Amino acid sequence: MSLRSAIATFRGHRQFHMDIIGRRRLWFAISGLLVVLSIGSLFIRGLNLGIDFRGGTQLVYPNPAGVSTTEVRETMARFGYGDSVVQVVDDSEVSVRTGDLGDRRADVTAALAEQAGIDAGQVNAQVIGPRWGEQISRKALQGLIIFLVVVSIYIAMRFEWKMSVAAITALFHDLIITTGIYSLSGREVTPETVIAILTILGYSLYDTVVIFDKIRDNAASPSLVAKETYAGAVNLSLNQVFMRSVNTSITTLLPIGTLLLFGGETLQNFAFALFVGVALGAYSSIFVAAPLLTTLKEREPRLAQLRERARARRPELAAVPGGADVVEADVVEAPAPRSGSGSRGATPAARPRRPKKKPRAKRKKR
Repeated sequence: MSLRSAIATFRGHRQFHMDIIGRRRLWFAISGLLVVLSIGSLFIRGLNLGIDFRGGTQLVYPNPAGVSTTEVRETMARFGYGDSVVQVVDDSEVSVRTGDLGDRRADVTAALAEQAGIDAGQVNAQVIGPRWGEQISRKALQGLIIFLVVVSIYIAMRFEWKMSVAAITALFHDLIITTGIYSLSGREVTPETVIAILTILGYSLYDTVVIFDKIRDNAASPSLVAKETYAGAVNLSLNQVFMRSVNTSITTLLPIGTLLLFGGETLQNFAFALFVGVALGAYSSIFVAAPLLTTLKEREPRLAQLRERARARRPELAAVPGGADVVEADVVEAPAPRSGSGSRGATPAARPRRPKKKPRAKRKKR
């Protein structure tokens, strides 16, 4: 593909052409591998739960000396708490969230007070138990279950139950891999992370529903399904909405990426989960939900018969493993007719040649 064609496709002036459904086994293998790695990491490494989930101590004190987050972290690292979460608010207040200090609480408090130029009594130490984090997790799980039930019923009523199964499977795909990436990267899981993961669900479903709506419109044409089979209709639908989905995802990822780079420590945790989830949602809508829907639908007797008829009529479809695809033929465009070359605009080469008339014999004058 030339650069000009790529730019035209990116802008939506040309339709994207890709055999997505024909390579469904490849997409399933990639997604399956990522899911297995994520589940394995969760069992082996686990999640790096923040203070809100595992309990600890929060220290808040004024900052007249204007110490930075790096200096506070170095002080905490001397006592073995290098993974503490440090925030400096407007250079006037410092907040430190760390694990249980135990017997070292007085020493840590004195060191931080000396560094900030204040008395040790000005450091407000508050012990935080894991109960709040457990309450957040329980409420989030309840909300997730209710959300999945309501969405499943809606998609089943709006479309059909097989589309509902495919959409929910893509959702679990996104949730498991996002959680696995947190486990593999070792990033701290905070309440902001839980909020971001729940936000992912809505975006992933939005993209999937848009694609399913296009699939339903194309699959409603009996002539198209009879000619290309259901897999071909789905493949055509995906190519029609592919660039729309990509462009929507890019415009969503750009502001999230800005927060990830310049949003500070608190916003970075929120933006990281959003960034990973939105990217996975765009992928799963096209490469997981739609191929899974095709696999479920092709088991229907009527569509299976249409597929066999299409294979018998078009031998090139029989070579495709697992289903039939949209086999695109090379189309050569005819040159545009020239103006002024006939009453109907036909080219001189297209007009039939008339046989030449024989010259008449001259009559002799009497």
